[in-house]
Amino acid sequence: MRRSRGLAAALALSLAGSAALVAAGLVPPAAAITPPVSFTADALPTWQPNGVVWALAETGGTVFAGGTFSAVRPPAGGSGSERPAVNFAALDAATGAPTSCRLSFTIGSGTATVRALTLSPDKKTLYAGGYFGAVNGTPVSSIAAIDVATCTVKPSFRPAFAATVRAIAVTGDTVYAGGDFLTVAGQPRQRFAAVDAADGALRPFRADADEPGRAVEVTPDGENVLLGGDFFTLNGTDTHALAVVDATSGILTRAYPGFIETNSVVKDIATDATGFYTANEGTGGGVFDGRIALDLPGFGQRWRDTCLGATQAVLPYRNVLYSASHAHDCSSVGEYPDGQRHHLLAQPTTSVGKLGWAPDTNDGIGEGIGPRVMTVASADGTPYLWVGGEFTAVNGAAQQSLTRFSSTGDTGAPTTPVASAAAFRPGEVQVRWRTSLDLDDSALTYRIYRNGAATPIGTVTADSLFFRRPQASWTDTTAQAGQSYTYRVTATDAAGNVSAPSGTVGVTVPVSADAYPSRVRADGAQLYWRYDDTALPYVADSSDGNQAGVHHNAPALRQSPGAVGGASTAIGFNGTTSHVYGDRRQTVGSTYSIETWFKTGTTQGGKLVGFGNQQTNGSGQYDKHVYMTDDGRLVYGVYTGATRTITTAAAYNDDKWHHVVATQGPGGMTLFVDGAPKGTLAVTAHENYSGYWRVGYDNLNGWPDRPTSDHFAGLIDETAVYPAVLSAAQVQQHHALASAPADSVVQLTAAEDTYANAGAPDGNFGGSGSLAVRGTPLYASYLRFDLPAAPAGTVLKSASLSVKTSTMTGAGTTDTVSVVPVTGAWSQAGTTYNNRPALGAPPLGTFPGIPDGSAVHTAGLDTAPLAGALGGSYGLALTGAGTDALWLWSSEAAANEGTPRLTLTFGAP
Repeated sequence: MRRSRGLAAALALSLAGSAALVAAGLVPPAAAITPPVSFTADALPTWQPNGVVWALAETGGTVFAGGTFSAVRPPAGGSGSERPAVNFAALDAATGAPTSCRLSFTIGSGTATVRALTLSPDKKTLYAGGYFGAVNGTPVSSIAAIDVATCTVKPSFRPAFAATVRAIAVTGDTVYAGGDFLTVAGQPRQRFAAVDAADGALRPFRADADEPGRAVEVTPDGENVLLGGDFFTLNGTDTHALAVVDATSGILTRAYPGFIETNSVVKDIATDATGFYTANEGTGGGVFDGRIALDLPGFGQRWRDTCLGATQAVLPYRNVLYSASHAHDCSSVGEYPDGQRHHLLAQPTTSVGKLGWAPDTNDGIGEGIGPRVMTVASADGTPYLWVGGEFTAVNGAAQQSLTRFSSTGDTGAPTTPVASAAAFRPGEVQVRWRTSLDLDDSALTYRIYRNGAATPIGTVTADSLFFRRPQASWTDTTAQAGQSYTYRVTATDAAGNVSAPSGTVGVTVPVSADAYPSRVRADGAQLYWRYDDTALPYVADSSDGNQAGVHHNAPALRQSPGAVGGASTAIGFNGTTSHVYGDRRQTVGSTYSIETWFKTGTTQGGKLVGFGNQQTNGSGQYDKHVYMTDDGRLVYGVYTGATRTITTAAAYNDDKWHHVVATQGPGGMTLFVDGAPKGTLAVTAHENYSGYWRVGYDNLNGWPDRPTSDHFAGLIDETAVYPAVLSAAQVQQHHALASAPADSVVQLTAAEDTYANAGAPDGNFGGSGSLAVRGTPLYASYLRFDLPAAPAGTVLKSASLSVKTSTMTGAGTTDTVSVVPVTGAWSQAGTTYNNRPALGAPPLGTFPGIPDGSAVHTAGLDTAPLAGALGGSYGLALTGAGTDALWLWSSEAAANEGTPRLTLTFGAP
């Protein structure tokens, strides 16, 4: 379709244990590219024409390109200079550089073009079709035969086609052609014809069509010819755009009346041993733009891919169908909704589901279609996929009309994961991330690193595609209550290319369960967005459902205070452009509950939360939603062929936090606000379609009391979706728990830190960037923290100390390091070994040995001495009894990662 606009992935999650498994070779190596894809997505340097490439053919390590252009030039940064190439170029398949074969396709008046290139079965003759009158000065008439060995025109082949030839197929003795012509050698042949492969003599084959022919292929058995184009009749029989005819006579073998939409055409046909495949382009609305697979024999449909976006070429290779298009909407086959154009795709020859291969071009010049043609060429045993068209960029880099991809040498690393971490109860940390994108690897391996360690603590394998980037997660069950941890995640593809590590995310493990999120999870939420995210565009799912969200148009992050007590934050929407959408396409069952908190003073209404069939655009199908009217009332509605709604009597746009829950099940619909039911409706049905959960915006056209704005302006927090109906008691409990006091966490960096060294008894090391601990000869480190008073109504529930080892060799220690109170006076600027302060006993906590490697390590501390010092200054010392020194970063060091750090958790007594 020529337009101006451009599922939940199943995650295979497995904890592989420590990296020792990989190092020991116990994990088998993967293929370099995720099977069954055969090519990388890394574009190789290729000489480029200055116009459009319409046709490609290959033999013996040489690729022939035909089109509408006058010169070829080196790729960006390549050697050489532009040289003439009149509508034809021959290039080395392995290097992308021109060969010595040069042909010029010209015409006396008008614009010459080459539209079709096909090799004879013995690969000795190249047949070219298009609109031209001479090749290197030798007269021809829109079709020519080229001797491959000598790169010269065969003068004995002289059929006369009266108009453009757009497609060619060749057997041992016959050349089949399709195009715009009405006569060949003065004889009637409407759009399709056959001539002798040696001398061009006209064959009796008759397959007359009423509109142009664009595709011709011979079946593998040689008995039939597959025809595609614009036509509506063939030999007087109704068969639009596609037909199968006898290879000798042209008599119809299979007609396809009503099979392809009337405003769609067939642009290309390709075959393999099992069937044939069509590339289809439509114009206007209600078109078919995708691909069809048909079986051999029988010529019946195997599958139909109804993605929209003008498919130009199809190429089956090793059980994968590669296609060139500008597919912008694959929602009809359960994939991505209308939006960005994607020009190169791959799918199994057995089904419509897309594979993990998606290099991209732009639309380019001319009609702005992008890629037009593809072929596979081998050189020195290496297959290369060549792509031609009218694009001017490949994978974002300048490259015109020709590009190629190898079957080896995958060099592209996955994108950096966007990570998050949360802890809801003692002993567990949920590390989660938005899966990375790799254009030729859908299966990626993720490694989780804790506290800066060089060895991963966990490994997860997960699938992702460019339109399906689900959340993956891993649970750290070795995390200790009251301690703080940091995590980073990397992604590795099958070739071993590793992404940059994610940003560091930190979390403090609670000493008791966090009441509100723990209850939401326990009640079965399968989507739970808490909006504590620190980086666009990832909205972490705190449920076990891994249903992440995506920020659109940069809503305001980490708005405080949130709806629930504690450190959790909310998200802010501007009422004009921003919203959040789910990354998982799904359907909603007959029972569900929707829950969220909101705070607003808007008088323009807007959608709080709902379900729609689009992600970023306004949906065409939309219901199971809660929205606000201009006067602040809430509406919960579903669509059953008519809008069915419950509306509150009261307004809630009073700039206070409110809790709303909407449920539907066998008992009908119920709307709760602030824990109390506000209305019911005996409706058990809703519209059934595939779509996405959305927050902050979606279409409201046609709904009662439609607000001025479909976008919501205000704060939203704690959005959850359940696959069951929440009871009234559960709703009331959630509302009550949100106002219960929650634990609060305070993290303190050292106000002063230094160490004493027995080897330099008068030396002061304050501000040196390092701290050291050893028993003999003695190093001792001293830390001072300014402690806050306990928040009203709370007590100190836990405390921990975090330190980070330096990068020097041997910075770690095998000895136990004790954390003890400092009882004597000291200062960072004045402390030496000779005047070091006195220490108290017993130890508040210990580090039982710390390994080498620059990483953060945490020890839990006895809270009683610290509780007695709240509101004042408190000193800690790090001491040891052995001879193995520990070296740490001080608070002044650039690499300290916030250490030394004291973490205090306050909560209800």
